[in-house]
Amino acid sequence: MTLRAIRLVFPLGTSVLRSGNFAQKASVHTTPTRNLVYGWCAYMLGERTTPRLSKFSKIISVDGNLASGKGALAQKLAEQLGMLYMPEVDINYLDTMTDQKEPLPSDFNGMCSLEKFYEDPKAADGNSYRLQLWMYNMRLLQYANAVEHLLTTGQGVILERSIFSDMVFLDAMFQQGYIRKECVQHYEEIKKISICEFLPPHLAIYVDVPAEEVHKKLKQSGKNVPLPYLKSIEDSYKKSFLPEISDTSELLVYDANQAQDFEKVAEDVECLKFNKGPWLKQDDVSYHHMRILVQDKQDVSSLTHIPLFLPEITLGGLEFQEKYFAYRSLRGKMYSPGFNADVGDKYIWLK
Repeated sequence: MTLRAIRLVFPLGTSVLRSGNFAQKASVHTTPTRNLVYGWCAYMLGERTTPRLSKFSKIISVDGNLASGKGALAQKLAEQLGMLYMPEVDINYLDTMTDQKEPLPSDFNGMCSLEKFYEDPKAADGNSYRLQLWMYNMRLLQYANAVEHLLTTGQGVILERSIFSDMVFLDAMFQQGYIRKECVQHYEEIKKISICEFLPPHLAIYVDVPAEEVHKKLKQSGKNVPLPYLKSIEDSYKKSFLPEISDTSELLVYDANQAQDFEKVAEDVECLKFNKGPWLKQDDVSYHHMRILVQDKQDVSSLTHIPLFLPEITLGGLEFQEKYFAYRSLRGKMYSPGFNADVGDKYIWLK
């Protein structure tokens, strides 16, 4: 019996992942004892998405190599346009969604380490692929949060790198020999069955910074990232991602200096007509089905589950059981959400 490690943090029966932080702010109604979310009844009673959408009800992704300045651009652009800024996810993104006071151990966050990847990207235990797959899941959850926020509030969202550019980093890992071909095939299959459920960003902005400059900036900050790896990322962006995303989304490209002129970038965005892509074909019916999907993060996470054995990401049954019960023994994990386990003997165990 083998189970993928990625499923460890989504135990059956829990409702803690019904909605992320952003979605909770925009949900229909929430109380300590009942969480009423958007559904068929709301649609039948007249709840519609299109009336709340405006000119800047868009999803914008800002992409680029490591340390290219995409985060600063995304944040400033969100301020200029009155949109919600979502910073790039990290390994502990799931902890923020489940309101953890402190990040959980790596055993419950993909069993991977970014520091280990930079120190030993070819580690024999498969850390590189576990890291890439875990980050794909985190970005998928974040993109679901972004879509949910857009459709429930009408406010646009600017993401610091979206799920649609994730293949860039996988390609770079494979070209540098960090992961096996079987991992690439597994990843491509996962992306094929999951990304199809989501529409691409309305606009993709690419910050074009030469790999040599990126390497220099990272070295100055104490991060020793190999230059060939950075070059592979740059090449993959320009040879695959940019041509593909331009078919479905608006595309703007800036060099490092141009990207620092935030007002000019905001003006360029305002001048776009947004007359391409699948978003133009959507109506209240399709928006209804989108909202049903993205508000349930457990359903979103299940899109990446493929019953395939890979040594890098597979746990044996006994090992999985140990980690599962270790997770459930953590404070706040064994009882129903909101239940105070310190009061009396009214213990309610999750089934």
